[in-house]
Amino acid sequence: MNVSIGNREIEVIKGDITEAATEAIVNAANNHLWMGAGVAGAIKRKGGIEIEQEAISKGPIKVGEAVITGAGRLKAKYVIHAAGMGQDLQSDAQKVKEATRNSLRLAESHKISSIAFPAIGTGVGGFPVEECAEIMVGEAASFLQNSKYLRKVMLVLFDESTTNAFQVALKSHVLQ
Repeated sequence: MNVSIGNREIEVIKGDITEAATEAIVNAANNHLWMGAGVAGAIKRKGGIEIEQEAISKGPIKVGEAVITGAGRLKAKYVIHAAGMGQDLQSDAQKVKEATRNSLRLAESHKISSIAFPAIGTGVGGFPVEECAEIMVGEAASFLQNSKYLRKVMLVLFDESTTNAFQVALKSHVLQ
């Protein structure tokens, strides 16, 4: 499902974020930027340990902040590491909102035209999927209204129930 915002677009799909056809993908990171399980583990396995090594060299960062690295062997050119949780491995609405917003800002500052996000904070972080979807869709839609370079935000979700929650959030946002 995709929605246009002027000449920009938000798309929600079920898939593997490591295969996303975007210039950048987002890693749902912790603030020390080590890449363990979930999305981070998949990115490291497919893209190479050099992604984690470069990320760690830029950390630690504050929860809610983001850093950019190369993407190793991935299709994407960049990985944006969004710290949606700290060492307690817990996330909340404010952390998800700031991590999403700061990832979008970082993409824009690097003149990136397309970005793919996972559901930040919903795996290890334990944040509710429906609330995450509302926050992330809202942040993406708001940001795209004034972006100069960023033209496409993809929300690439691993399973059917998460994809459905993000589709509902996107439909709801369009109707507002």
